[in-house]
Amino acid sequence: MTTSLKKSIVPILIFGSFILWIISIWWGWMPSSYDVKQRVRAEALATDSEIVPGYATVTTLIDMTTWLVDKPGGFISNDMSPPGLLMDNMPAFEYGVLEQVRDLALVMRLDFSRSQSQSTGDKDLETAQNKVNISHKNWVLPSAESEYKKAIKALASYRTRLASEDEKEAQFYTRADNLSDWLREIEKRLGSISQNLSASVGNDIFDTNLAGDTSAKQSTVTNEQLKVQTSWFKIDDVFYESRGSTWAILHFLKAVQIDFKDVLEKKNATVSLKQIIRDLEETQQAVWSPMVLNGNGFGLVANHSLVMANYVSRANAALIDLRGLLEKG
Repeated sequence: MTTSLKKSIVPILIFGSFILWIISIWWGWMPSSYDVKQRVRAEALATDSEIVPGYATVTTLIDMTTWLVDKPGGFISNDMSPPGLLMDNMPAFEYGVLEQVRDLALVMRLDFSRSQSQSTGDKDLETAQNKVNISHKNWVLPSAESEYKKAIKALASYRTRLASEDEKEAQFYTRADNLSDWLREIEKRLGSISQNLSASVGNDIFDTNLAGDTSAKQSTVTNEQLKVQTSWFKIDDVFYESRGSTWAILHFLKAVQIDFKDVLEKKNATVSLKQIIRDLEETQQAVWSPMVLNGNGFGLVANHSLVMANYVSRANAALIDLRGLLEKG
């Protein structure tokens, strides 16, 4: 290779790397929260639909799934070329959102759309729930994006039938027990998120898995005390996956506030849900640091994971109280 050719390649590589860096910043820009009520009204107006029970929840589920495939850069988690291949924060955020989409799609299929355990499920919801459960790493035959788009189409079909006066099979039941069952799943998710975030500094915890039941057993024996700590290389991945999960949960709860308005008011639980939403909104504050800091406790350097864990724990505690209100007669 001649000296002149080498001299021409180096600037090209530098320029190409700079362009990929700019694109990665654009693709990695985190979404902000939005007004679900305004979004639902706009969608109903655009489609000339009635805002019936369930319309807000289905619309928000469609929006979350659509964001995964239509945002700048599309779905990045399964990219096989740069810059997507080299990115990790946005794929972690995507996976957090996807987990919540999967959870709600399952609850929609098994609970919200069924009046009782012996009733039949909705075909569109069955299709949507199956499609969103494809591995997010699939990139060909079929790709994750193509399956998620089919899920969006099935959810849109369900929403259209839901809002149609002539359609009697598509239903959404806003019962307190249905909402309580879904909140129990959210409670588990938030508890897991809080623990994962707190493990950024390492925790020495007692094994309480069998506490409260003297006859309970587990498959293998574990130590009385456990050391839980996130690898230094995974700190930012856990942080952004948690942000993705809480971002999705935040908007789903805003939708629930619309669809279950009567139930919440009857149980005098509206203000409790508002407080949960407020705490989750705090998890979406802008991160001004160029990297996720991992200071220790009361040290000189901030720990972004612990700050988020605080808001998540507060939201989870309020969620437990809310579920208690819903389950009271």
